[in-house]
Amino acid sequence: MEKFRVFSLRFKFALVIFAVLLPVSIGQLAPSETRILFQVQKLLEYPGVLQGWTNWTNFCYLPSSPSFKIVCTNNRVTELTVVGNKSSPAHSPKPGKFLVSKQTLSSKFNIDTFFTTLTKLSNLKVLSLVSLGLWGRLPSKINRFWSLEVLNISLNFIHGEIPQQITSMKNLKSIVLADNLFNGSVPDLHYLVLLEELNLGGNHFGPKFPSLSNNLVSIILRNNSLRSDIPSGIKNFDQLKQFDISSNKVVGPIPFFLFSLPSIQYLNLASNQLSGALSGNISCNPELNFVDISRNLFIGKLPSCIGSNSSNRTVINSWNCFSGGNSKYQHPYSFCHKEALAVKPPLKTKEQKSSIKLGLILGIIGGVVGIVVVCGLLVLVIIRRSERTGTGDSKYERSVADKMSARSSPKPAIDSRRVPQTMRSAAIGLSPYRVFSLEEIEDATNNFDPTSLIGEGSQEQVYRGCLTDASVVLVKCVKLKQRHLPQSLMQHIELLSKLRHRHLVSVLGHCIVTYQDHHNTGSTIFIVLEHISNGSLRDYLTDWKKKDTLKWPQRMAIIIGTARGIQFLHTGVAPGIFGNNLKIERILLDDTLTAKLSSYNIPLPSKLGSEIPLIRQDVSNQLEEAEKEDVYQLGVILLQVITGELVKSTSEVNNLKLQLEKRLAEAPSKLRAETDPCVRGTYAYDSLRTTVEITINCLSNDAAKRPSIEDVLWNLQYSIQVQEGWTSSGNLGTQV
Repeated sequence: MEKFRVFSLRFKFALVIFAVLLPVSIGQLAPSETRILFQVQKLLEYPGVLQGWTNWTNFCYLPSSPSFKIVCTNNRVTELTVVGNKSSPAHSPKPGKFLVSKQTLSSKFNIDTFFTTLTKLSNLKVLSLVSLGLWGRLPSKINRFWSLEVLNISLNFIHGEIPQQITSMKNLKSIVLADNLFNGSVPDLHYLVLLEELNLGGNHFGPKFPSLSNNLVSIILRNNSLRSDIPSGIKNFDQLKQFDISSNKVVGPIPFFLFSLPSIQYLNLASNQLSGALSGNISCNPELNFVDISRNLFIGKLPSCIGSNSSNRTVINSWNCFSGGNSKYQHPYSFCHKEALAVKPPLKTKEQKSSIKLGLILGIIGGVVGIVVVCGLLVLVIIRRSERTGTGDSKYERSVADKMSARSSPKPAIDSRRVPQTMRSAAIGLSPYRVFSLEEIEDATNNFDPTSLIGEGSQEQVYRGCLTDASVVLVKCVKLKQRHLPQSLMQHIELLSKLRHRHLVSVLGHCIVTYQDHHNTGSTIFIVLEHISNGSLRDYLTDWKKKDTLKWPQRMAIIIGTARGIQFLHTGVAPGIFGNNLKIERILLDDTLTAKLSSYNIPLPSKLGSEIPLIRQDVSNQLEEAEKEDVYQLGVILLQVITGELVKSTSEVNNLKLQLEKRLAEAPSKLRAETDPCVRGTYAYDSLRTTVEITINCLSNDAAKRPSIEDVLWNLQYSIQVQEGWTSSGNLGTQV
């Protein structure tokens, strides 16, 4: 009995010792790694999610959350997850440089130093740094994470190319670089044989499709700059479940094997330039539950496996040229045939290819000779012009267009998250710009029949017309004085021909007629515009039958389209077009509820014949003021879309704005109560909150504090991404 008592006491003593030593031997982080974590906190400029750390903090026992997680193994950090809320870019005029912004880390941040520090956590297997405002080029020393399996640095502002050194990280299973500013080609990743997830969406990668390992389970390349075919090697991707290459410029036919890959469940090929007919013999994997091939150039009929109704498979095929079914949401065959020829020329025979190669060689030789001659002439012109100005350091006089584009705004002309894709797709679906004859204009308007007149000003009229192909158009007639023509007018016509975008009532062509009266010579320019007859956004918000069709996702799509149209006017042409007098009744909706800006500020020489003023500081300031006024007016439109209430005065705008600001600071239910009753239950709260926040910023009384149109667009796109995630999770109809 005594021996048993002694044994029991010894056993209890051992348990106490074990309990005391356990945190030290297993859970207590090595001092060197503790110091590294404090350095990371400092380099990230003390984000809220990393607050509260002290010298007594046991990092291995910190509670985990969706925003923060540390996992330790053998006294070393093996997993680090930090999720912030810095989600709005701010660029400087120099490519690749960034300005200080509350949404980015400050100018003191050095991404090279940051990753040098992080790589000292040499046992990391999972690294997730999301929405922290990181900016700069991803350093090549990323490969020092020799044991890393998961890398997620999405929703930041990292630009440039992915360093080639990433291909040596053989343990990687997941790479998520989505929603950054990466560009260029993707390194050859087919050596990463353990890689299962690749998400590069929302960047500017391209034009070639990346080389990948066939062990991937998920490939997301949406919203990039891909311009190639879908590679045939994808047929060997037996593990692939998710394949998303939407919103690129991918061309050619769909490989038949995509629908029947052994593991495929999700296939999104929307908004590309894929063409041709789909074979009726295509078979589908029974597990394939989502297919989106909309907004391409397909013809013929849908194969039965994606054409028949199925309770367990969602298929979206609108805005191709499919025959049969509901043709209301399809283009005519001629549209797809014409566009397919434009984006992908027919294949050449061997003889043709040889001829082309010979012609190419001769062309290159001739081109080199021509370039030498031109360069010689340019040098001669430069020398002579320098001699005339009296100094070799004088800068040349810039063209009027250059001067008009030299705004003092600190933003780049085009460098934003979604601009390149928007610019590339500006004229898809529109007939080529052309010069009309006067006879064609007269025929279209029935010799300017008064019954065709739908609008009139002091020196311009607008007629409804019909072209020979039966398309309905608007013809704007503007009378101009002859002074300063034709050079001035030609500059404007060149700009006019570029005003073609899916979110503008686009200019289709023009006709110029010169006349002479008793006093002087002048011209009339006839501007031919596309005609949208489905009503305006104002109509949809005031007509209860129409209003009920505009749930939150539809409203967000319309507003994003509107913002893209404004962005194109500001940055898609040079000089930019500002002061567009944006109003809710001037946002027209076509049959697919695509937003089209109408009555924007079409640039023409003054009707009194004055030249465009040269850029001076005061003119530059006026342009920036006009730019910020457009943003304010977009804020007013947003306000009406959110609340469903039309505003008629500045005081009503201010009252609604103050009400939203107040509700934003209160409980979510308070903010929901301010929304249009027709959309309640159709939005994610975070989507609503983000949209309200950017609306309030647009309506700032201080114009300098209003965001750029790029920032507005990025926030709206973030909002719709939140909404799509919420909807796909089956939350529609519930309040979140």
